[in-house]
Amino acid sequence: MALFFSEWIGQIPYLDNKYLAALAIILFFIILARLVLLFFSFYLKRIAGKTETKIDDLIFDYTRKPLFYFVLVYGFKLALMHLEIDGIMTSVVNTAMAVVFLYILTRVLDVIIEGWGTTFAEKTETKIDEVLLPLFHKAAKVVFVIVGFMWILHIWGVDITPYLAGVGISGIVLGLALQDSLKNVFGGINLLLDKTYLIGDKIKLENGEVGKISEIGLRSTKIVTFDNEVLYVPNGYLANAQVKNYARPDNKVRVKVEFGVEYGSDVTKVKKVVLDAVTKIEGVLNEPAATVNFLEMGDYALKFRASFWVKHWDQGFSKKAEATTAIYNVLNKKKIGIPFPTQIVHIKK
Repeated sequence: MALFFSEWIGQIPYLDNKYLAALAIILFFIILARLVLLFFSFYLKRIAGKTETKIDDLIFDYTRKPLFYFVLVYGFKLALMHLEIDGIMTSVVNTAMAVVFLYILTRVLDVIIEGWGTTFAEKTETKIDEVLLPLFHKAAKVVFVIVGFMWILHIWGVDITPYLAGVGISGIVLGLALQDSLKNVFGGINLLLDKTYLIGDKIKLENGEVGKISEIGLRSTKIVTFDNEVLYVPNGYLANAQVKNYARPDNKVRVKVEFGVEYGSDVTKVKKVVLDAVTKIEGVLNEPAATVNFLEMGDYALKFRASFWVKHWDQGFSKKAEATTAIYNVLNKKKIGIPFPTQIVHIKK
């Protein structure tokens, strides 16, 4: 195409001089670049405004100026070819073309991810795509930078084979150095794909910390405790640790209250009065039914456990406190003694 255009310019009267022809080529492409800009600004933008999607609007806004510069640089390249100039100037122009071309691709990628990708992620119920899209966006930009760097080296006649070997070795070294960080990133992806935890779930860590998941990031998961403290837990730890999830398989949870009564108390009566008191608490489910179990004859008391279910785990703490108060009150009302630790000492004379 470049050779055909050069020969065509040379056939125009008064442009048989190669310098005048080169100048004509540059002026022609300046006008062409302006026409491209006007075409994008008026005609294509009006068409895009009539469509429901905003992606085409973003593409035109993001690429019209880079295309303007691309046409200009291409015109300078044709002018240099017509002048048969080969050297530093040609390499500079080719480098500028490569940079502008990669910049256009990067802007198109931004449109796809910010426009289509974000819209698609908002329509889906899962949070996986909302986390993976930024990761893919950054990774694609890094790839474009590496490809652009290799392309520019090739334009300037630099043998990139040693650099490719060096990149491979550097990748191994970098991978070892970032082993923990990569483990956390892949751990986060694993958590999202398996849906092990979701935002809003109540979990208990191996060290006993309990809280609600507020954010699942690529490197760490943010957990808000019930004291309004934030824990940042590495995803690599969560992916391999034994963690209790109170929100699975559903939000229903069992509440247990342990208490003791004096020796000599009527076990049947104790179970009945406590069960009646627990079932009258608002929010306690009828199914599964509440139970009161006689556990053991302890050192100084008969030990019992009252168990009941509530609809959501966030009611567990308050209902346990309410049930503890109700059990204490009903035992006092029914004249059932509540013992405290005692010890009898026998002195041998």
